[in-house]
Amino acid sequence: MIDMMKAMQAFVAVIDKGNFVSAAEMLNTSTAAISRQISGLESHLGARLMHRTTRRLSLTDAGQEFYSRSQTILNDVAEAEAVVGEQVLQPKGTLRISAPLSYGIHRLGPLLTGFRKRYPELQLDIDLSDRVVDLANEGIDVALRISRSLTSQLIARKLHDIPMVVCASPTYLKQHAPPKTPDDLTQHEILNYSYLSTGDNWSFTHKNGDEMNIRVHPQVHATNGDILKMLALTNGGIICQPNFILEKELENGSLVHLLKEWSMDPFSLYAIYLSRKHLSAKVRAFIDYMVEFSN
Repeated sequence: MIDMMKAMQAFVAVIDKGNFVSAAEMLNTSTAAISRQISGLESHLGARLMHRTTRRLSLTDAGQEFYSRSQTILNDVAEAEAVVGEQVLQPKGTLRISAPLSYGIHRLGPLLTGFRKRYPELQLDIDLSDRVVDLANEGIDVALRISRSLTSQLIARKLHDIPMVVCASPTYLKQHAPPKTPDDLTQHEILNYSYLSTGDNWSFTHKNGDEMNIRVHPQVHATNGDILKMLALTNGGIICQPNFILEKELENGSLVHLLKEWSMDPFSLYAIYLSRKHLSAKVRAFIDYMVEFSN
């Protein structure tokens, strides 16, 4: 009878270390034992998990799925053991974080040094991508997302609102009459974010309470806000981006805040994790830290 926990540990160790010898050293066992466990695991599952040559290892599709699930299971077991042993005061292990690229660079990165100092026994694995990741299949513990709404399958903690700013370069505005109302945006070159949860529909509220929803017709879509900012800085058109991307440029005047009497409805930053899982010590520590320092 195969010991699934030991087999999963051996499999994950081989992939993490890249070879059988290093995995055996980490688990304080022999290379032959590791090989037997992997072979037994593949026989038990009825599927090949990895391709092995004399030079490298590579995962099959089934192996990639099993690796991701095994990581999650092994982490959960380690945390359960820590709870029983009353060792949760100092989070340990690996915390896998997903965050949007620009937010990660402009906001999250500067916060992580302090977080690491507070929790020195916690290792971080950070994925910066603007796509919506699948937490379960990709082994993500906590994801930061900027949105107005989230799906019901997720547990979410709102961290703070993120103001949106409509702006363009001074040179662009010399060549094109600045918009006076949101409707005027339909006459301009628009550079829009591909993953904006509202798509090409922009909603505004006037300081007197009037609301206006418009559909823009962008000449450029991009999956990252910083490249849109660079296009705006080179007089490419009007952008609407989170304030954290634009602070420096708005301050030095290289971008001009437009439609100041109209505010675009803010988005919010959420920390999310899977509803099927209990909030682990390491995830709780990260979320509490973000609440404390990210405003």
